[in-house]
Amino acid sequence: MLNPVSAALNADELIKMALKEDISNEDVSTNAVISGYVKGEVQLICKQDGVICGLPVFERTFKILDDNTLFDFRVREGEEVKKGQLLAIITGDIRVLLSGERVALNFLQRMSGIATYTRETVKLLKGSKTKLLDTRKTTPNMRIFEKYAVRVGGGYNHRYNLSDGVLLKDNHIGAAGGVKKAVEAAKNYAPFVRKIEVEAETPQMAAEAAEAGADIIMLDNMSVADMKEAIRLIGGRAQTECSGNITKDNISAILETGVDFVSSGAITHSAPILDLSLKNLRPLEEK
Repeated sequence: MLNPVSAALNADELIKMALKEDISNEDVSTNAVISGYVKGEVQLICKQDGVICGLPVFERTFKILDDNTLFDFRVREGEEVKKGQLLAIITGDIRVLLSGERVALNFLQRMSGIATYTRETVKLLKGSKTKLLDTRKTTPNMRIFEKYAVRVGGGYNHRYNLSDGVLLKDNHIGAAGGVKKAVEAAKNYAPFVRKIEVEAETPQMAAEAAEAGADIIMLDNMSVADMKEAIRLIGGRAQTECSGNITKDNISAILETGVDFVSSGAITHSAPILDLSLKNLRPLEEK
């Protein structure tokens, strides 16, 4: 993952891109009814139960528009929230509160939805050694936010991008001429500190990957029975990860295999948003 400084810099650029997408020239609706500065406040209200995530991004969105915007948060990042709960009061230039509303909520709702779905899935793994991983199946330009939301929800991050780790999939193996050749090539190319993960579609491929010296073996789209056989053949020589159309609805059946990790694209690409709203905007008298 990116370090905190790099993450903050990347996040700022992406937030600015989102604001530019929504305000290409001006907020004509707001400017039509408010000609100048008016101090006001608005409430952030939760409209369904879930896990709140993305409060720093929500805040930063408004701060980019006006650094004088103030926030009175009533909840902490990662906290479970309830329908009807007051989450925050935001105070500042009413023009900023109106113009930043949609972008700020888009980030917060999306990230909170992922954190909520992840938390629900992690709870299904309670009592087992299996850890939940995300994937690279993220929304373009939203990966840094979505993978962060997975962590807030209690999951773990797989590699951040293609520069972050070696994962030899079926097409890499085909291009190299087989599992053994692919692993040998990866060991010769990658620094020794990097782990090598190999995707296996059958128990026999898993055994071949273990024999070749893979550090992690991904059991891809295997039945529960095949996963058990693959883990038996691997015999502890590598860590194991299962993947392929795994959701919170079917993840429980996988626990009996004893796999080390479960990776699920669903926690990012299929998580519904958490419904949130900015309501009760009102002007304030200057003191």
